Amino acid sequence: MLAEWWVDVDSPRVMNPDILSQSANEARGLAIDAVHACSSGHLGLPLGCAEIGAVLFGDGAHGLNYHPDMPKWLNRDRFILSAGHGSMFLYSWLHLSGYGVSLQDLKDFRQLHSITPGHPEFDETPGVEATTGPLGQGVCNAVGYALSGKHASAKFNTNEHTIFNHHVITLAGDGCLQEGVTREAIAFAGHNQLDNLILIYDSNDVTLDAMAVMTQGEDAEQYFTSQRWDAVTIDGHDLDAVSSALESAKSNDNGRPKVIIAKTEIGRGIPEVAGSAKGHGEGGANFAESARRGLGLPDETFYVSAETKDYFAGRKEQAVGEFEQWNETYQAWVAANPGLADELSADIAKAVPSNLLDLIPEFGSDYSNATRAAGGDVIQAVAAAMPSLITGSADLYGSTKNYIKEGGNFGADDFTGRNIYYGIREHAMGAISNGLAYDGLFRPSCATFAVFADYLRPSIRLASLAKLPVTYILTHDSVGVGEDGPTHQPVETVSGLRVIPGLDVFRPADPEETAGAWAASMHRTDGPSALLLTRQTVPTYNEAPVRVRREGAYDGGYILKKESGELDIILIASGSEVEHCVKAAEELGDGVRVVSMPCMERFERQSEDYRESVLPASCTRRVAIEAGVSALWYKYVGSAGKVLGIDRFGISAPGDVVMEQLGMTSQHVVEAVKELD
Repeated sequence: MLAEWWVDVDSPRVMNPDILSQSANEARGLAIDAVHACSSGHLGLPLGCAEIGAVLFGDGAHGLNYHPDMPKWLNRDRFILSAGHGSMFLYSWLHLSGYGVSLQDLKDFRQLHSITPGHPEFDETPGVEATTGPLGQGVCNAVGYALSGKHASAKFNTNEHTIFNHHVITLAGDGCLQEGVTREAIAFAGHNQLDNLILIYDSNDVTLDAMAVMTQGEDAEQYFTSQRWDAVTIDGHDLDAVSSALESAKSNDNGRPKVIIAKTEIGRGIPEVAGSAKGHGEGGANFAESARRGLGLPDETFYVSAETKDYFAGRKEQAVGEFEQWNETYQAWVAANPGLADELSADIAKAVPSNLLDLIPEFGSDYSNATRAAGGDVIQAVAAAMPSLITGSADLYGSTKNYIKEGGNFGADDFTGRNIYYGIREHAMGAISNGLAYDGLFRPSCATFAVFADYLRPSIRLASLAKLPVTYILTHDSVGVGEDGPTHQPVETVSGLRVIPGLDVFRPADPEETAGAWAASMHRTDGPSALLLTRQTVPTYNEAPVRVRREGAYDGGYILKKESGELDIILIASGSEVEHCVKAAEELGDGVRVVSMPCMERFERQSEDYRESVLPASCTRRVAIEAGVSALWYKYVGSAGKVLGIDRFGISAPGDVVMEQLGMTSQHVVEAVKELD
C-alpha cells in the first residue's frame, strides 16, 4: 500500500531496468559461487534482496549517492548492512559498482586475511560502514550515523552553502527487528525526528529455524507508525517499486524516519530452497549449477557480463560528476567559513589538543568529593577544548554528572545540542554511540551506572573490535553504592570489562587521576575507554604532586607513595581502595610502596623498563586490594602475594558498612601483609 508520504514524480522510475535486472541475477550468481567455493555462508539475503541492491547501487537517479574511489567522502549516503550474515550481498555490489573489492576478493570470501570476511568489518573493506553481525547492531549504528548527520548539518551548513544533506540507509531482516536493542533505537529515532534515516526491511517471512510466523505476528506498518516513523510496503523484487520508495523516502525530510517494508523471497534463484528456512544458509549452494542455468548465467563461475561492467562504469562516472558538483560547493564553503572548515578538519582527523591535561584546571588540595563529581568538572574543560565531544546518558545525568553545561540538548528543536537524552535505553545508547564513532565526525561518550554495563556489553565489544574511540562513563562503581543492595553493587563488572580485548578500563582514585583518565581516553583514537567512577567521596592524595597523579593515570599505573627506606612491601589498588593502601602504609613503616593502578591495560602497554620501575620483580611481598572479584590481580602479586577482593555479591547497607563487612579496610591490608612469608 502507498503511504501519505509517498510522492509521485514524473522522472523515470529506474535507469535502464533491463541491465539492472541482469545485474541483479549476476549478483546472485556471485553470491552462489562464493558460498559454494568455501562451503560456508548465508545465501538467503543476497539472493532475496538482489533487486534492492541493483537499485541502491545502480539507479543513479534514486539510489545511493556514493563515490567508489572516495568511500569516505563527507556527503555520501551511508549504507549499513545490518543483517551482516548476508555479507555477500554487500561484497557483490561493492565489486560491481567499482569499489576496491576485486573479483579475486569475492573468490577469497571467508578465507584467511581476505577483505571479504564472513561478516562485514569496519576499515577492512572499502565501502563497509560498520562491523555488523550481531543482529540489530547495524540498525542502531545507522541511527547513530543519522544522529551524526543531523548534528553535522546543523553545525556546519550555512544559509549559503549546504555541505551535509545525505541520507543513512540500512538493510535489515526479521532477525534484526526481533532484537530488543533495535526496538530501543527505533523508538529513539522516531522521537528525535531523524528523518534522514531510511530502513529497508527485508520482510521474507522466514527466520533461521522456521517460518517467521512461529515467532512474530505484528503488523509492521502499524508498529513503525506507532513509533513516529513513515512506513510503506512494497514488492522487493519490483525495481520500479524499490526505486519509487527510495525516491519518496529521500525527498520527504518531514520529521519522521522512513521504513520500506520490502516483501521478498529468501533464496530467490534456487527453487529447491527459495521461500523456506532452508534458504537462509549455505545449503542452496549445493544446487549452484542448476541455479546458474535458471538465472540465465553461463557455466563460468564468478561471471559478470560486459554489459553490466559497462553500465556500472557509466554509473561511476555519474557518481564522480555528482561528487565534483558537491566539491565545488564545499570549496566555496571552506573559503567563506575558514573557522568552521578548520574545526571540521580537526574533527575528521580526531585531533586532540596535545596539552589537554594542562587545559583541565587542577583541583584544590582540600577537594573532597566522589570521582563522579570530579568527572563532572573535568568533562566541562574537555568539552571546551574539544568541540567534537558529544555526551549522553541513560536517564541518569543527575547521577552520572556528565552533562555538558551550555552544550544544549540534542533533538528536533536543536540538532546542535551536545547532550543526548537516550532515555532508559542502555542497549541502544551503546550501539548508537558506535554509529557516531563510525561516522568519525564527532567524539561520542555515554553514561550509566557501572552495574548496567552488561546492557552495553555487546556494543562495547564491537567498539573494541572495530577500534572505535567511544568513552563510557560508568558511575557507582563498587559495593560502596551501599543501600541499593546487591542488584546495584557491581562486583564482577570491572573485571568483566577488563577481559574485553582492546578496551581501556580506568578506575581513578582521586580527582587528579580522573583528569588523567579523561585525557588518556581522549588521546586514544584507536579504541574505546571506560571510566569507572565512585558514588562515595574519596580523598585527594597530596602524597604525590598533581602532575604525577595525572600522568600516572595516563600511564595506567604509577608509584603514588614511594618507600622511604629499603623496599620490602608493595601495596597495589585502584579507585577508592587506594585509600586503604595509603593508610596501611603509614602503619606498616618505611619499607612500603603504594602503587595506584587505575588502568591495567595502559600499564601493560608501557615499556618493560617502566613497569619494572613501578613493580620491581625483586620485591615479591605484595598485596592488592579492590572492591571486586579478585582473579585478575594475581598477575601483579604473584603466587607469593595476596589479593583482597569481593568474590561474592554485595549487601544492602550504608556503603561504608558494606565495605567494612566485605573486608575493604586498611586494617585488612595490614593483616594481609603480616600473613605474608
